[in-house]
Amino acid sequence: MSMTPSAHVDTFARDNLPPVEQWPLMPYDLPELGYPDRLNCAVALLDATIARLGPDRPCIISPRENWTYGELLANANRVANVLVNDLGVVPGNRVLLRGPNNAYLVACWFAVLKAGAVAVTTMPLLKENELRTIGDIAKVDLSLVDDRFAADLLSADVSAVHTFEELRDRATTSSPLFADVDTAADDVALLAFTSGTTGRPKATMHFHRDVMANADTFSRHILKPTADDVFAGSPPLGFTFGLGMEVVFPMHVGAATLLLEKGTPDLLLPALAEHKVTVMATAPTAYRAMLTQSEVDVKLPSLRRCVSAGEPLPEPTWHDWRSATGVSLIDGIGATEMLHIFISAADTDIRPGSTGRPVPGFTAQIVDDDGDALPDGELGRLAVRGPTGCRYLADDRQTEYVKNGWNLTGDVYARDEDGYYWYHSRSDDMIISAGYNISGAEVEWVLLSHPDVAECAVVGIPDAERTMTVKAYVVVRAGAEAPAPDDLINHCRDRIAVYKRPREVEFVEALPRTSTGKVQRFRLR
Repeated sequence: MSMTPSAHVDTFARDNLPPVEQWPLMPYDLPELGYPDRLNCAVALLDATIARLGPDRPCIISPRENWTYGELLANANRVANVLVNDLGVVPGNRVLLRGPNNAYLVACWFAVLKAGAVAVTTMPLLKENELRTIGDIAKVDLSLVDDRFAADLLSADVSAVHTFEELRDRATTSSPLFADVDTAADDVALLAFTSGTTGRPKATMHFHRDVMANADTFSRHILKPTADDVFAGSPPLGFTFGLGMEVVFPMHVGAATLLLEKGTPDLLLPALAEHKVTVMATAPTAYRAMLTQSEVDVKLPSLRRCVSAGEPLPEPTWHDWRSATGVSLIDGIGATEMLHIFISAADTDIRPGSTGRPVPGFTAQIVDDDGDALPDGELGRLAVRGPTGCRYLADDRQTEYVKNGWNLTGDVYARDEDGYYWYHSRSDDMIISAGYNISGAEVEWVLLSHPDVAECAVVGIPDAERTMTVKAYVVVRAGAEAPAPDDLINHCRDRIAVYKRPREVEFVEALPRTSTGKVQRFRLR
Protein backbone atom coordinates (compact mmCIF):
# COMPACT_ATOMS: atom_id res chain seq x y z
CA MET A 1 0.00 0.00 0.00
CA SER A 2 1.59 3.25 -1.13
CA MET A 3 1.09 6.41 0.89
CA THR A 4 0.65 9.95 -0.37
CA PRO A 5 3.58 12.34 0.24
CA SER A 6 3.15 13.71 3.73
CA ALA A 7 2.80 17.35 4.73
CA HIS A 8 4.38 16.56 8.09
CA VAL A 9 7.69 18.27 8.78
CA ASP A 10 7.90 16.34 12.06
CA THR A 11 7.69 12.76 10.79
CA PHE A 12 7.34 11.02 14.17
CA ALA A 13 3.78 9.83 13.56
CA ARG A 14 4.35 8.34 10.12
CA ASP A 15 7.71 6.91 11.20
CA ASN A 16 5.98 5.00 14.01
CA LEU A 17 3.10 3.51 12.05
CA PRO A 18 3.13 -0.30 12.12
CA PRO A 19 4.50 -1.96 8.97
CA VAL A 20 1.89 -1.86 6.22
CA GLU A 21 1.76 -5.66 6.12
CA GLN A 22 0.43 -5.56 9.72
CA TRP A 23 -2.47 -3.25 8.85
CA PRO A 24 -5.97 -4.67 8.44
CA LEU A 25 -7.49 -4.76 5.00
CA MET A 26 -9.35 -1.50 4.44
CA PRO A 27 -11.87 -1.69 1.60
CA TYR A 28 -13.42 1.54 0.35
CA ASP A 29 -16.58 0.05 -1.11
CA LEU A 30 -18.80 3.13 -0.99
CA PRO A 31 -18.50 5.97 -3.53
CA GLU A 32 -18.54 8.59 -0.75
CA LEU A 33 -15.31 7.08 0.61
CA GLY A 34 -13.34 8.07 -2.50
CA TYR A 35 -11.43 10.92 -0.84
CA PRO A 36 -8.81 13.00 -2.68
CA ASP A 37 -5.14 12.41 -1.93
CA ARG A 38 -4.90 15.79 -0.20
CA LEU A 39 -7.42 16.17 2.63
CA ASN A 40 -7.51 18.11 5.90
CA CYS A 41 -10.49 16.84 7.88
CA ALA A 42 -10.77 20.10 9.87
CA VAL A 43 -11.17 22.05 6.64
CA ALA A 44 -13.65 19.48 5.30
CA LEU A 45 -15.77 19.64 8.46
CA LEU A 46 -15.68 23.37 9.10
CA ASP A 47 -14.64 25.51 6.13
CA ALA A 48 -16.41 23.31 3.57
CA THR A 49 -19.59 23.23 5.65
CA ILE A 50 -19.57 27.02 5.84
CA ALA A 51 -19.01 27.21 2.07
CA ARG A 52 -22.17 25.10 1.58
CA LEU A 53 -24.45 26.52 4.26
CA GLY A 54 -23.03 29.88 5.31
CA PRO A 55 -21.28 31.10 8.50
CA ASP A 56 -24.32 32.19 10.51
CA ARG A 57 -25.78 28.79 11.41
CA PRO A 58 -25.76 27.85 15.12
CA CYS A 59 -22.79 25.58 15.74
CA ILE A 60 -21.88 25.24 19.42
CA ILE A 61 -24.38 25.69 22.24
CA SER A 62 -23.14 25.67 25.81
CA PRO A 63 -23.98 27.16 29.20
CA ARG A 64 -20.95 29.46 28.89
CA GLU A 65 -21.15 30.67 25.29
CA ASN A 66 -22.85 30.03 21.96
CA TRP A 67 -20.97 30.15 18.65
CA THR A 68 -22.03 30.17 15.05
CA TYR A 69 -20.02 28.25 12.47
CA GLY A 70 -18.34 31.49 11.48
CA GLU A 71 -17.36 32.22 15.09
CA LEU A 72 -15.91 28.74 15.55
CA LEU A 73 -13.91 29.15 12.34
CA ALA A 74 -12.56 32.55 13.41
CA ASN A 75 -11.59 31.27 16.85
CA ALA A 76 -9.97 28.12 15.45
CA ASN A 77 -8.00 30.16 12.91
CA ARG A 78 -6.83 32.60 15.57
CA VAL A 79 -5.59 29.73 17.74
CA ALA A 80 -3.92 28.10 14.73
CA ASN A 81 -2.05 31.35 14.06
CA VAL A 82 -0.90 31.43 17.70
CA LEU A 83 0.26 27.81 17.48
CA VAL A 84 2.29 28.40 14.32
CA ASN A 85 3.52 31.97 14.69
CA ASP A 86 3.95 32.29 18.47
CA LEU A 87 4.52 28.75 19.72
CA GLY A 88 6.45 27.26 16.79
CA VAL A 89 4.19 24.31 16.02
CA VAL A 90 5.07 22.58 12.75
CA PRO A 91 3.05 19.99 10.83
CA GLY A 92 3.35 16.59 12.51
CA ASN A 93 3.94 17.88 16.06
CA ARG A 94 1.78 16.19 18.68
CA VAL A 95 -0.40 18.60 20.65
CA LEU A 96 -2.10 17.31 23.78
CA LEU A 97 -5.56 18.72 24.57
CA ARG A 98 -7.05 18.59 28.05
CA GLY A 99 -10.34 20.01 29.19
CA PRO A 100 -14.05 19.38 29.61
CA ASN A 101 -16.44 19.46 26.66
CA ASN A 102 -16.62 23.14 25.77
CA ALA A 103 -16.32 25.48 22.82
CA TYR A 104 -12.69 26.37 23.32
CA LEU A 105 -11.61 22.74 23.42
CA VAL A 106 -13.30 22.28 20.04
CA ALA A 107 -11.62 25.41 18.68
CA CYS A 108 -8.24 24.06 19.79
CA TRP A 109 -8.96 20.68 18.19
CA PHE A 110 -9.72 22.33 14.85
CA ALA A 111 -6.72 24.66 15.20
CA VAL A 112 -4.32 21.76 15.76
CA LEU A 113 -5.57 19.92 12.67
CA LYS A 114 -5.63 23.04 10.51
CA ALA A 115 -1.98 23.58 11.46
CA GLY A 116 -1.20 20.05 10.24
CA ALA A 117 -0.35 18.88 13.75
CA VAL A 118 -1.64 15.71 15.45
CA ALA A 119 -4.36 16.09 18.10
CA VAL A 120 -3.97 14.02 21.28
CA THR A 121 -7.24 14.71 23.11
CA THR A 122 -7.22 13.29 26.63
CA MET A 123 -9.89 12.46 29.19
CA PRO A 124 -10.15 15.31 31.72
CA LEU A 125 -10.37 12.81 34.60
CA LEU A 126 -6.86 11.44 34.02
CA LYS A 127 -4.28 11.92 36.77
CA GLU A 128 -0.64 12.96 36.69
CA ASN A 129 0.89 9.51 36.15
CA GLU A 130 -1.62 8.66 33.41
CA LEU A 131 -0.86 11.90 31.60
CA ARG A 132 2.87 11.27 31.94
CA THR A 133 2.46 7.87 30.28
CA ILE A 134 0.52 9.40 27.38
CA GLY A 135 3.15 12.09 27.01
CA ASP A 136 5.89 9.50 26.92
CA ILE A 137 4.20 7.30 24.31
CA ALA A 138 3.09 10.15 22.03
CA LYS A 139 6.24 12.26 22.55
CA VAL A 140 3.98 15.27 23.04
CA ASP A 141 5.48 18.57 21.83
CA LEU A 142 2.95 21.00 23.29
CA SER A 143 -0.06 20.90 25.60
CA LEU A 144 -3.18 23.08 25.60
CA VAL A 145 -5.31 22.88 28.72
CA ASP A 146 -8.39 24.42 30.28
CA ASP A 147 -7.09 26.48 33.19
CA ARG A 148 -9.16 24.47 35.69
CA PHE A 149 -7.46 21.23 34.64
CA ALA A 150 -3.87 22.42 34.47
CA ALA A 151 -2.47 21.19 37.80
CA ASP A 152 -2.07 17.47 36.98
CA LEU A 153 -0.74 18.27 33.53
CA LEU A 154 1.84 20.69 34.90
CA SER A 155 2.91 18.09 37.46
CA ALA A 156 3.21 15.45 34.74
CA ASP A 157 5.73 17.68 32.92
CA VAL A 158 5.12 16.13 29.50
CA SER A 159 5.71 19.33 27.51
CA ALA A 160 5.33 23.07 27.56
CA VAL A 161 1.80 23.90 28.77
CA HIS A 162 -0.40 26.76 27.59
CA THR A 163 -3.81 27.42 29.11
CA PHE A 164 -6.98 28.31 27.27
CA GLU A 165 -7.04 31.72 28.99
CA GLU A 166 -3.52 32.42 27.73
CA LEU A 167 -4.54 31.33 24.24
CA ARG A 168 -7.56 33.64 24.31
CA ASP A 169 -5.33 36.56 25.27
CA ARG A 170 -2.79 35.80 22.54
CA ALA A 171 -5.51 35.19 19.96
CA THR A 172 -7.09 38.62 20.37
CA THR A 173 -4.35 40.08 18.18
CA SER A 174 -4.06 37.19 15.71
CA SER A 175 -5.83 36.98 12.38
CA PRO A 176 -9.18 35.19 11.93
CA LEU A 177 -7.77 33.92 8.62
CA PHE A 178 -5.32 31.02 8.44
CA ALA A 179 -3.45 29.27 5.63
CA ASP A 180 -4.59 25.69 6.29
CA VAL A 181 -1.91 23.04 5.91
CA ASP A 182 -2.52 20.86 2.86
CA THR A 183 -2.23 17.53 4.63
CA ALA A 184 -2.33 14.17 2.91
CA ALA A 185 -5.49 12.14 3.38
CA ASP A 186 -3.29 9.51 5.03
CA ASP A 187 -1.39 11.87 7.30
CA VAL A 188 -2.03 11.05 10.95
CA ALA A 189 -4.62 13.45 12.41
CA LEU A 190 -5.37 11.87 15.80
CA LEU A 191 -3.69 9.79 18.45
CA ALA A 192 -6.47 8.28 20.54
CA PHE A 193 -5.51 6.28 23.61
CA THR A 194 -7.16 3.08 24.72
CA SER A 195 -6.65 0.93 27.80
CA GLY A 196 -5.06 -2.45 27.31
CA THR A 197 -5.32 -5.56 29.44
CA THR A 198 -1.58 -5.30 30.11
CA GLY A 199 -2.17 -1.98 31.87
CA ARG A 200 -0.10 0.22 29.55
CA PRO A 201 -2.36 2.20 27.20
CA LYS A 202 -2.02 2.01 23.44
CA ALA A 203 -2.06 4.94 21.05
CA THR A 204 -4.31 4.32 18.06
CA MET A 205 -3.36 6.30 14.97
CA HIS A 206 -6.08 7.73 12.72
CA PHE A 207 -5.70 9.54 9.42
CA HIS A 208 -7.59 12.59 8.16
CA ARG A 209 -9.54 10.30 5.85
CA ASP A 210 -10.51 8.07 8.79
CA VAL A 211 -12.27 10.95 10.53
CA MET A 212 -14.33 11.58 7.40
CA ALA A 213 -14.97 7.87 6.85
CA ASN A 214 -16.83 7.52 10.14
CA ALA A 215 -19.07 10.43 9.13
CA ASP A 216 -19.67 8.81 5.74
CA THR A 217 -20.51 5.36 7.16
CA PHE A 218 -22.25 5.24 10.55
CA SER A 219 -23.46 8.84 10.57
CA ARG A 220 -24.55 9.04 6.93
CA HIS A 221 -26.16 5.59 6.68
CA ILE A 222 -27.42 4.79 10.19
CA LEU A 223 -27.82 8.06 12.07
CA LYS A 224 -28.90 10.12 9.01
CA PRO A 225 -28.68 13.58 10.61
CA THR A 226 -29.73 16.81 8.94
CA ALA A 227 -28.57 20.42 9.23
CA ASP A 228 -31.61 21.15 11.42
CA ASP A 229 -30.59 18.70 14.14
CA VAL A 230 -29.29 19.61 17.57
CA PHE A 231 -26.83 17.03 18.93
CA ALA A 232 -25.91 16.37 22.57
CA GLY A 233 -24.26 13.67 24.62
CA SER A 234 -22.33 12.78 27.72
CA PRO A 235 -19.08 11.19 26.44
CA PRO A 236 -15.94 13.33 26.78
CA LEU A 237 -14.34 14.45 23.52
CA GLY A 238 -11.23 12.46 24.49
CA PHE A 239 -13.40 9.37 23.91
CA THR A 240 -13.77 8.81 20.16
CA PHE A 241 -17.47 8.00 20.66
CA GLY A 242 -17.92 11.54 22.00
CA LEU A 243 -15.72 13.15 19.35
CA GLY A 244 -17.83 11.63 16.60
CA MET A 245 -21.25 12.25 18.11
CA GLU A 246 -20.58 15.75 19.44
CA VAL A 247 -18.19 17.26 16.87
CA VAL A 248 -17.59 15.29 13.67
CA PHE A 249 -21.11 14.11 12.85
CA PRO A 250 -23.00 17.35 13.54
CA MET A 251 -20.45 19.51 11.75
CA HIS A 252 -20.34 17.17 8.78
CA VAL A 253 -23.94 18.17 8.02
CA GLY A 254 -24.03 21.70 9.46
CA ALA A 255 -26.02 20.83 12.59
CA ALA A 256 -25.64 22.36 16.06
CA THR A 257 -24.12 20.59 19.06
CA LEU A 258 -24.83 21.14 22.74
CA LEU A 259 -21.63 20.76 24.77
CA LEU A 260 -21.96 20.03 28.48
CA GLU A 261 -18.92 20.11 30.73
CA LYS A 262 -20.69 17.63 32.99
CA GLY A 263 -22.94 15.18 31.21
CA THR A 264 -24.27 13.30 34.23
CA PRO A 265 -27.86 12.07 33.80
CA ASP A 266 -29.28 14.57 36.29
CA LEU A 267 -27.83 17.44 34.22
CA LEU A 268 -28.23 15.86 30.80
CA LEU A 269 -31.99 15.33 30.94
CA PRO A 270 -33.00 18.95 31.66
CA ALA A 271 -30.45 20.20 29.11
CA LEU A 272 -31.96 17.96 26.44
CA ALA A 273 -35.36 19.46 27.14
CA GLU A 274 -34.22 23.09 27.40
CA HIS A 275 -32.31 23.07 24.10
CA LYS A 276 -34.76 20.86 22.19
CA VAL A 277 -32.08 18.29 21.37
CA THR A 278 -32.98 15.95 18.53
CA VAL A 279 -29.96 13.58 18.48
CA MET A 280 -28.27 12.35 21.63
CA ALA A 281 -25.60 9.83 22.56
CA THR A 282 -24.68 8.22 25.85
CA ALA A 283 -24.10 4.84 27.48
CA PRO A 284 -26.82 2.43 28.68
CA THR A 285 -25.97 3.36 32.25
CA ALA A 286 -27.13 6.94 31.62
CA TYR A 287 -30.31 5.85 29.83
CA ARG A 288 -31.23 3.70 32.84
CA ALA A 289 -30.51 6.58 35.20
CA MET A 290 -32.65 9.02 33.20
CA LEU A 291 -35.53 6.56 33.23
CA THR A 292 -35.69 6.96 37.01
CA GLN A 293 -36.21 10.72 36.73
CA SER A 294 -39.70 12.12 36.82
CA GLU A 295 -41.53 13.01 33.62
CA VAL A 296 -38.86 11.57 31.32
CA ASP A 297 -41.77 10.57 29.11
CA VAL A 298 -42.87 14.17 28.49
CA LYS A 299 -39.62 16.10 28.79
CA LEU A 300 -38.11 15.04 25.48
CA PRO A 301 -40.64 15.68 22.71
CA SER A 302 -37.95 16.85 20.26
CA LEU A 303 -35.80 13.71 20.45
CA ARG A 304 -35.76 11.62 17.30
CA ARG A 305 -32.41 9.75 17.48
CA CYS A 306 -30.78 8.19 20.55
CA VAL A 307 -27.48 6.32 20.22
CA SER A 308 -26.23 3.86 22.82
CA ALA A 309 -22.62 2.66 22.83
CA GLY A 310 -19.67 2.18 25.13
CA GLU A 311 -21.07 -0.94 26.79
CA PRO A 312 -23.66 -3.63 26.00
CA LEU A 313 -27.25 -2.40 25.86
CA PRO A 314 -29.58 -4.65 27.89
CA GLU A 315 -32.80 -5.47 26.08
CA PRO A 316 -34.99 -4.32 29.02
CA THR A 317 -33.36 -0.87 28.85
CA TRP A 318 -34.21 -0.67 25.15
CA HIS A 319 -37.88 -1.48 25.81
CA ASP A 320 -38.13 0.80 28.85
CA TRP A 321 -36.68 3.78 26.94
CA ARG A 322 -38.97 3.15 23.97
CA SER A 323 -41.98 2.95 26.27
CA ALA A 324 -41.05 6.17 28.08
CA THR A 325 -40.03 8.34 25.12
CA GLY A 326 -41.30 6.67 21.96
CA VAL A 327 -37.74 6.67 20.59
CA SER A 328 -35.96 3.44 19.61
CA LEU A 329 -32.40 3.29 20.92
CA ILE A 330 -29.80 2.83 18.17
CA ASP A 331 -27.35 0.37 19.68
CA GLY A 332 -23.82 0.14 18.33
CA ILE A 333 -20.42 -1.34 18.96
CA GLY A 334 -17.33 0.67 18.19
CA ALA A 335 -13.71 0.64 19.28
CA THR A 336 -11.01 3.24 19.67
CA GLU A 337 -8.97 1.13 17.25
CA MET A 338 -11.75 1.52 14.66
CA LEU A 339 -12.46 5.14 15.68
CA HIS A 340 -16.24 4.74 15.91
CA ILE A 341 -19.25 2.44 15.47
CA PHE A 342 -19.08 -0.35 12.90
CA ILE A 343 -22.07 -2.57 13.79
CA SER A 344 -25.46 -1.00 14.41
CA ALA A 345 -29.07 -0.76 13.26
CA ALA A 346 -31.77 1.90 13.22
CA ASP A 347 -35.48 2.24 12.67
CA THR A 348 -37.24 -0.91 11.46
CA ASP A 349 -33.92 -2.78 11.19
CA ILE A 350 -33.53 -2.84 14.99
CA ARG A 351 -33.89 -6.14 16.80
CA PRO A 352 -33.89 -5.37 20.53
CA GLY A 353 -31.05 -7.20 22.26
CA SER A 354 -28.96 -7.40 19.10
CA THR A 355 -26.19 -4.91 18.37
CA GLY A 356 -27.26 -4.86 14.73
CA ARG A 357 -25.58 -5.58 11.42
CA PRO A 358 -22.37 -4.25 9.88
CA VAL A 359 -22.62 -0.56 9.06
CA PRO A 360 -22.43 0.08 5.28
CA GLY A 361 -18.74 0.15 4.39
CA PHE A 362 -17.86 -2.51 6.99
CA THR A 363 -17.94 -6.30 6.98
CA ALA A 364 -17.79 -8.66 9.94
CA GLN A 365 -17.58 -12.33 10.74
CA ILE A 366 -17.34 -14.65 13.73
CA VAL A 367 -14.09 -16.62 13.89
CA ASP A 368 -12.52 -19.27 16.09
CA ASP A 369 -9.13 -18.96 17.80
CA ASP A 370 -7.41 -19.94 14.54
CA GLY A 371 -9.17 -17.19 12.59
CA ASP A 372 -11.47 -19.54 10.70
CA ALA A 373 -15.04 -18.39 10.10
CA LEU A 374 -17.71 -20.04 12.25
CA PRO A 375 -21.25 -20.91 11.14
CA ASP A 376 -24.21 -18.81 12.23
CA GLY A 377 -25.34 -19.42 15.79
CA GLU A 378 -21.92 -20.33 17.18
CA LEU A 379 -20.08 -18.15 19.66
CA GLY A 380 -16.69 -16.87 18.58
CA ARG A 381 -14.45 -13.83 18.25
CA LEU A 382 -15.78 -10.79 16.46
CA ALA A 383 -13.67 -9.87 13.43
CA VAL A 384 -14.35 -6.72 11.43
CA ARG A 385 -12.86 -4.66 8.64
CA GLY A 386 -13.79 -1.51 6.78
CA PRO A 387 -12.45 1.92 5.83
CA THR A 388 -10.96 2.41 9.33
CA GLY A 389 -8.85 0.00 11.33
CA CYS A 390 -6.20 -0.58 13.94
CA ARG A 391 -2.79 1.02 13.64
CA TYR A 392 -1.01 1.17 17.00
CA LEU A 393 1.86 3.58 17.48
CA ALA A 394 5.07 1.52 17.82
CA ASP A 395 3.35 -1.26 19.79
CA ASP A 396 3.95 -4.99 19.47
CA ARG A 397 0.28 -5.60 20.30
CA GLN A 398 -0.58 -4.65 16.70
CA THR A 399 -0.28 -8.29 15.66
CA GLU A 400 -2.66 -9.34 18.44
CA TYR A 401 -5.43 -7.00 17.31
CA VAL A 402 -5.00 -7.52 13.56
CA LYS A 403 -4.85 -11.04 12.14
CA ASN A 404 -5.33 -12.14 8.53
CA GLY A 405 -6.43 -8.63 7.59
CA TRP A 406 -9.20 -8.52 10.21
CA ASN A 407 -9.52 -6.42 13.36
CA LEU A 408 -10.22 -8.66 16.35
CA THR A 409 -12.14 -6.50 18.80
CA GLY A 410 -11.84 -8.67 21.91
CA ASP A 411 -15.59 -9.37 21.99
CA VAL A 412 -17.39 -12.71 21.89
CA TYR A 413 -20.42 -12.62 19.57
CA ALA A 414 -22.78 -14.88 17.65
CA ARG A 415 -24.39 -14.04 14.32
CA ASP A 416 -27.89 -15.22 13.52
CA GLU A 417 -29.12 -16.44 10.14
CA ASP A 418 -30.35 -12.95 9.23
CA GLY A 419 -26.91 -11.41 9.76
CA TYR A 420 -27.59 -9.77 13.15
CA TYR A 421 -24.82 -9.79 15.72
CA TRP A 422 -25.53 -10.70 19.36
CA TYR A 423 -23.07 -9.76 22.11
CA HIS A 424 -22.02 -12.40 24.65
CA SER A 425 -18.94 -11.21 26.58
CA ARG A 426 -15.43 -9.81 26.38
CA SER A 427 -12.76 -12.31 25.39
CA ASP A 428 -10.10 -10.54 27.44
CA ASP A 429 -9.91 -9.07 30.93
CA MET A 430 -11.16 -5.62 29.98
CA ILE A 431 -13.74 -4.16 32.34
CA ILE A 432 -16.44 -2.03 30.72
CA SER A 433 -18.17 0.08 33.36
CA ALA A 434 -20.62 2.91 32.62
CA GLY A 435 -19.21 3.12 29.10
CA TYR A 436 -15.55 3.34 30.13
CA ASN A 437 -12.93 0.75 29.21
CA ILE A 438 -10.90 -0.05 32.33
CA SER A 439 -7.76 -2.16 32.44
CA GLY A 440 -7.80 -4.38 35.51
CA ALA A 441 -4.02 -4.58 35.29
CA GLU A 442 -3.69 -0.81 35.56
CA VAL A 443 -5.78 -0.76 38.75
CA GLU A 444 -3.73 -3.65 40.12
CA TRP A 445 -0.50 -1.71 39.64
CA VAL A 446 -1.88 1.16 41.71
CA LEU A 447 -3.10 -1.15 44.48
CA LEU A 448 0.29 -2.85 44.60
CA SER A 449 1.88 0.51 45.36
CA HIS A 450 0.09 0.48 48.73
CA PRO A 451 2.55 -0.71 51.42
CA ASP A 452 0.12 -3.24 52.91
CA VAL A 453 -0.81 -4.99 49.65
CA ALA A 454 1.18 -8.09 48.71
CA GLU A 455 -0.93 -9.33 45.80
CA CYS A 456 -4.18 -8.37 44.14
CA ALA A 457 -6.41 -9.11 41.19
CA VAL A 458 -9.01 -6.77 39.75
CA VAL A 459 -12.04 -7.97 37.79
CA GLY A 460 -15.38 -6.67 36.60
CA ILE A 461 -18.50 -8.00 38.28
CA PRO A 462 -22.12 -7.49 37.20
CA ASP A 463 -23.71 -4.26 38.36
CA ALA A 464 -27.31 -3.20 37.73
CA GLU A 465 -26.42 0.47 37.37
CA ARG A 466 -23.06 0.40 35.55
CA THR A 467 -23.33 -2.97 33.74
CA MET A 468 -20.02 -3.90 35.41
CA THR A 469 -18.23 -2.54 38.43
CA VAL A 470 -14.60 -2.81 39.48
CA LYS A 471 -13.84 -5.24 42.30
CA ALA A 472 -10.42 -5.88 43.83
CA TYR A 473 -9.35 -9.09 45.54
CA VAL A 474 -6.44 -8.28 47.84
CA VAL A 475 -3.85 -10.38 49.69
CA VAL A 476 -2.38 -8.44 52.60
CA ARG A 477 1.38 -8.29 53.10
CA ALA A 478 2.69 -10.72 55.73
CA GLY A 479 2.79 -9.09 59.15
CA ALA A 480 0.49 -6.24 58.15
CA GLU A 481 -3.09 -5.63 59.18
CA ALA A 482 -5.69 -5.40 56.47
CA PRO A 483 -6.33 -1.72 55.72
CA ALA A 484 -9.88 -0.45 55.58
CA PRO A 485 -11.38 -0.97 52.10
CA ASP A 486 -12.01 2.76 51.86
CA ASP A 487 -8.29 3.38 52.40
CA LEU A 488 -7.45 1.28 49.35
CA ILE A 489 -10.22 2.88 47.28
CA ASN A 490 -8.96 6.35 48.20
CA HIS A 491 -5.39 5.26 47.44
CA CYS A 492 -6.55 4.51 43.89
CA ARG A 493 -8.70 7.63 43.61
CA ASP A 494 -5.65 9.80 44.23
CA ARG A 495 -3.58 8.09 41.52
CA ILE A 496 -5.88 7.15 38.64
CA ALA A 497 -9.08 8.50 37.11
CA VAL A 498 -12.03 8.23 39.45
CA TYR A 499 -13.98 5.93 37.11
CA LYS A 500 -11.21 3.31 37.36
CA ARG A 501 -11.13 2.99 41.14
CA PRO A 502 -12.45 -0.19 42.77
CA ARG A 503 -15.90 0.10 44.24
CA GLU A 504 -15.58 -3.16 46.15
CA VAL A 505 -12.59 -4.66 47.96
CA GLU A 506 -12.45 -8.21 49.27
CA PHE A 507 -9.52 -9.59 51.24
CA VAL A 508 -8.46 -13.19 50.49
CA GLU A 509 -5.76 -15.49 51.79
CA ALA A 510 -4.52 -16.30 48.29
CA LEU A 511 -5.43 -15.72 44.66
CA PRO A 512 -6.53 -18.70 42.53
CA ARG A 513 -3.79 -19.64 40.09
CA THR A 514 -3.06 -22.14 37.34
CA SER A 515 -0.28 -24.68 37.65
CA THR A 516 1.97 -22.23 35.86
CA GLY A 517 1.17 -19.45 38.30
CA LYS A 518 -1.26 -17.36 36.25
CA VAL A 519 -4.10 -15.77 38.19
CA GLN A 520 -7.45 -17.34 37.27
CA ARG A 521 -9.53 -14.20 37.02
CA PHE A 522 -12.48 -16.12 35.62
CA ARG A 523 -12.79 -17.86 39.00
CA LEU A 524 -12.87 -14.51 40.77
CA ARG A 525 -15.53 -13.25 38.37
